[in-house]
Amino acid sequence: MLGTARTVGDHLREWRQRRRMSQLDLACEAEISTRHLSFMETGRAQPSREMVLHLADQLSIPLRERNVILVAAGFAPVFPERPLDDPALQAARRAVEVILAGHEPYPALVVDLRWNLVAGNRALAPLLEGVAPELLAAPTNVMRLALHPQGLAPRIVNLAEWRLHLLERLRRQVDLTADPGLIALVEELKSYPTPPAPDRRPEDFGGVATPLQLLNGDSVLSFYSTTTVFGTAVDITLSELTLETFFPADPATAETLRQLQAARGD
Repeated sequence: MLGTARTVGDHLREWRQRRRMSQLDLACEAEISTRHLSFMETGRAQPSREMVLHLADQLSIPLRERNVILVAAGFAPVFPERPLDDPALQAARRAVEVILAGHEPYPALVVDLRWNLVAGNRALAPLLEGVAPELLAAPTNVMRLALHPQGLAPRIVNLAEWRLHLLERLRRQVDLTADPGLIALVEELKSYPTPPAPDRRPEDFGGVATPLQLLNGDSVLSFYSTTTVFGTAVDITLSELTLETFFPADPATAETLRQLQAARGD
C-alpha cells in the first residue's frame, strides 16, 4: 500500500519544528503573518515559489531538501547537483586542490555530506598504515575509518574523548540536515565495540580544543583540526563539501610530519 505524498505544508512544519521555532517565531523572521504561515502549513494556502525559497532561507534548510520542498509545492528544483569534475565547478575544485597541496606536510582531506572521502593530500597516507584494506576501499568513509576497531581506533590515545567528539559532531549535523544516511551512520558507529585505548596517557593541551592524538610507532602525533566550507554555494555538491585541515598541536608532531614529507621526497 502506497503512502500519501507529503505536502509542502508538511515539509515546512517539520523543518520549523526541527529548528525549534513556533509559528510566531518563523512568521516574524519571514515578515509574514502567523495566519498566512498557518494556512500554508495546513494546505489552506499554496505558497509561491519565492515564498518557499524565502521560508527555506529563514529555516536554513539544506539545498538538497529545498529542491524536495519545491517539488512538493509543484515547482521545478532550482539547485543543481553537478559532479565535482563538472566544468562549472572548475574554480571551486582548483581552490580545494590549492588548499590541500598548500597544507602539506600537514594532513588535509575533503569529505561529502555523509563523510565519504572525496580527496586528500599526500600527508594523509602515512597516518593510515595498519588500517584494514576494506575500510580504505571506495567509498572510504572517514568516520568509519576513525572509529572502527580495524581502523584508526586502536591507535587513538584519547579514543574515548575523540569518539564522543565525533558522535556529537554527527548528531549536530543530523539536527541540521535530517539526512537518513547520516542517521544510519551514527547508529553504525555507536554499535562498534570500543577497543581498549593504548597504554598511554593523553597529554593535556589546556582544554582549548579536543585534539586527535594518534600513535605513530613509539611517538604520539597530536593534531588540532579546522573546518572549511563553501559558504555561498548554490550547487548541492559544493554546499555539501567539507574541507578538514589538521595542524600539529606540538613541535614534536610538526617535526615528525616534516620528516615524513622528506622521506616521501615531496
